[in-house]
Amino acid sequence: MDREYRVAIMGATGAVGATMMLLLQERNFPISSLKLLSSHRSAGNVLEFGEEPIVVEELTHQSFEDIDLVLASAGGSVSKEFLPTAVEKGCLVIDNTSAFRMDPDVPLVIPEVNMQAALRHKGLIANPNCSTIQMLVALKPIYDKVGLKRIVVSTYQSVSGKGGSAVDELIGQTISALEGQEIKLDNFPHQMAFNVAFDWPFLDSGDNEEEIKMINETHKILDDDSIGVSATTVRVPVLYAHSESINIETEDKITVDQARQILSEAPGIVLNDDPSKQKYPLAVDAAGTDHVYVGRIREDKSVENGLNLWVVADNLRKGAALNTIQIAEMLNQSQV
Repeated sequence: MDREYRVAIMGATGAVGATMMLLLQERNFPISSLKLLSSHRSAGNVLEFGEEPIVVEELTHQSFEDIDLVLASAGGSVSKEFLPTAVEKGCLVIDNTSAFRMDPDVPLVIPEVNMQAALRHKGLIANPNCSTIQMLVALKPIYDKVGLKRIVVSTYQSVSGKGGSAVDELIGQTISALEGQEIKLDNFPHQMAFNVAFDWPFLDSGDNEEEIKMINETHKILDDDSIGVSATTVRVPVLYAHSESINIETEDKITVDQARQILSEAPGIVLNDDPSKQKYPLAVDAAGTDHVYVGRIREDKSVENGLNLWVVADNLRKGAALNTIQIAEMLNQSQV
């Protein structure tokens, strides 16, 4: 990486923004300057980048002067309002919200899956949903080898996917529940401690918004609408890392051993699959790491070409901030 970037982070005080800052340091991303942007409520706060204190600035349409790269995670409505301005000013924008994911002119990119799509960008690239990212990192190598007819996925999503205040609320609810105190709800529609719940708005179809995102994003990223996708997304009382039970039907037969071999050689994946020794992916092990962990690969004998997989990844890192930064790194390497 020879070029250095003048970087701005939108939503710098949020959970994903903080993780972006951490990963920029960990990965030695080439930065000549860093601007931290947030709402007027957080403007004036001081955050540290390495040993350098940086004052958070209020996000305005003038914030993108002298900026090369915008990493955005400030909410969909904020992205819709401000990111067109950033693109007009010549910035490369990678957006972690759902605002532009299904726009046909905006590439929706997972580097291990469809990085070539990023090369067609017109200034704006969208980061997929966290659950979609880890699922497709695991399934793309199998898709390339034997095709996919159908995906049935059930997610077990951590509360950090809803932000730092949701993490604090789960901890508070847990203490209250153990002490027999009243459970207070702020971020969640139902008690989250010692419970599982549906935590996204429901549509007339009966699906919730998160489930529809996984379906539509899978078709767009793989550029294949023929794959049947059924998703059930659930929030669980886990702080960090999402887990997924994935059942697939492949076009051609693939054995469990063949699947393990393919996945063991695939980028971004750690195979952890020896249940006889209690070795399989766990959220507590994935939290704070950058890989997608796959295990419990086994044949589904109820269909002709069926496999089951268990997939776990840190939703703030690979599911959001890391995926964003990987896109920027690869574009820098290709000098696009």
